Amino acid sequence: MPRGKLEVLLVGAKGLESTDFLFNMDPYVILTCRTQEQKSSVASGHGCEPEWNETFLFTLSDGTSELSIKIMDSDSGSEDDFVGKAIIPLEPVFTEGSIPTTSYNVVKSEEYCGEIRVGLNFIPEELTTEEENHGGWKESSY
Repeated sequence: MPRGKLEVLLVGAKGLESTDFLFNMDPYVILTCRTQEQKSSVASGHGCEPEWNETFLFTLSDGTSELSIKIMDSDSGSEDDFVGKAIIPLEPVFTEGSIPTTSYNVVKSEEYCGEIRVGLNFIPEELTTEEENHGGWKESSY
């Protein structure tokens, strides 16, 4: 698996199932890439069609193969509600370098419950001098 930086553009979501019956949902997102976790702002009062337009940066090491996105509904005075989850495989962004904003299915209890729009950009880690010297001809600096 490649090493480098993964830039995630969290655009928005649509068609989410509301967890609040009396009020609009206040959704936010928890993005997880292996052991790294980042949280978006709360889209207060945006209900089932939230927009964030936020960018997150993850450092990728060997073995990172997917990005997990968990959508939650912020509830004051009680525990936040789980809205749904999307798992995004990272292999296409390693191959292409970037994936334009794409809609991914959000599921809850294995059932479709909306879409989340995310753009991805991968910046590979630069090879170190030691790695450049292995198995290749290198011009001398005389």
